[in-house]
Parts: sequence; structure tokens; C-alpha cells
Amino acid sequence: MSHHRSPGGHERSAVLEEAVERASVRAVSTHRLPPPPSALRGRIVVAAVAVGAFAAAGAGQTLTSGNGDSSNEVTPLANAQDNAAALGVGGNAPSAPQILPVSKATDGSFEAQKLAKSQQITEQREAAEAEAKRPKFVRPAAGAFTSGYGGRWGTTHYGIDIAGPIGTPILSAADGVVIEAGPASGFGLWVRVEHSDGTVTVYGHVDTFNVREGQRVRAGEQIARMGNRGFSTGPHLHFEVWLAGGQKINPLPWLNERGVSL
Repeated sequence: MSHHRSPGGHERSAVLEEAVERASVRAVSTHRLPPPPSALRGRIVVAAVAVGAFAAAGAGQTLTSGNGDSSNEVTPLANAQDNAAALGVGGNAPSAPQILPVSKATDGSFEAQKLAKSQQITEQREAAEAEAKRPKFVRPAAGAFTSGYGGRWGTTHYGIDIAGPIGTPILSAADGVVIEAGPASGFGLWVRVEHSDGTVTVYGHVDTFNVREGQRVRAGEQIARMGNRGFSTGPHLHFEVWLAGGQKINPLPWLNERGVSL
């Protein structure tokens, strides 16, 4: 069967197809972003070219540095690596040498002063220990106890007698100050020592003495030598104890109360 077309049908069909195609293109284009303006496209191109040039320059510097080229373009990069290595933050350069502290020169005079001070402290400590250990009261002389305190030959004997050879050392019975050393009636020569509580000890009939008035003495220190001067029947020490008011007391109990026995 043959088909009959109306006049102008071919042209109408072509127009219809073209209209359909345009409609399809418009439908698809509604889901796409519009192309960027020409000015923006130009800026993007320039940026891309700059990035590529920078990357190429970096690659060229790396290759040049590896080949040992000492051009001026490579020097800043190498210096930056050295600085980074020195700071301990990376890089291929060798690390900076470690800086060790240098001890200050010692002052000889200062060291001598410290040594002297240490020696002084040691001596003071030893002296304090010796002071604490030494006796504060002693027997005034070695020898035989021959006479005590009290009546004798119709008079009062105000001391005790310790006999011994001439020259036997006579010692201060306690710490004190010499208030007299020299001639004395009846004793020939004597020494008197005043102690901290006002008590006075008397040492008579001495042959010689080796202290002077005002001299400070310690318990056990030699102050004279035993003799036979004055009214004496033989070499001995006549030892008396006077209280602060001048009262003469029995020396034997006074010594015993202080840990000294004859």
C-alpha cells in the first residue's frame, strides 16, 4: 500500500524535529553550571602557569644542588639547611658542636679564706669539747696531807697542809684571777686567786711563783712551786679558802663538795 504525503509535509517534519531537539538541549542545560566569565578564566590560567613555573624552579634547584653546582641560586637554600641543622630542626648539614660549660678560674685567696675558716671552726669545736671535758676543780698540790683546819698549838690553823719536796708544782684549785702574788707576813711568799663567786683561795710558804696580779688562770694551771719560807717546819703548801665576805672556812669540805679528795 502506498502512502500519500500532503504537500509541504517534509518541511513541517524537519521543523518539528528541530523544535524537539532544542527542547531536549534546554532540559539538559538546566542541570549544568554556567561557564565562568572570560575574565575569571584568564586569572585561573595565569595562576596555573605561575604554579607550574614555581614547581619547575624548585626541581631545577634540587637537581643543581645534587650535581654540586655552587651557583648563587643554590646558596640561600644550602644556608637555610645549615641553619636548620644548627637549630636542631632538620636538614642534611652536620649538627653544630656541643658547647660545654667552662669552669671559672678559682680565686686562690678565696679558697685560702674558706680553708682558714674551716680550720678555725674545727679548732673552736675542739676547744669547746676540751673545755667541757677539763676538770673545774683540782687538788692544789701532790703530797702528803699533814695537818687540817682547826686549833693547833693554842691558835687556829685556818688551812690545810700538804707536804712535799721543794719545787713541787702548786696548781690553782679552780678558774680565777690572780689578785696578789708576792711577800706575805708569816707565809714568806704567797699567791691569792679570786674565783667567779667571790671565793678566794690562798697558797702560802711557796718557794717561787710564776703568775702576776690580774692574770687569769684555770683549774689545774701551775701558779707556784712548793717551798719552806716564812714560819714553816718543813717544805709544804699551806692552803686556805676565804668566802666572799672574808670568812675563812675549812678547805677540806669545800674541796670534797667539788669532787676533790686528799
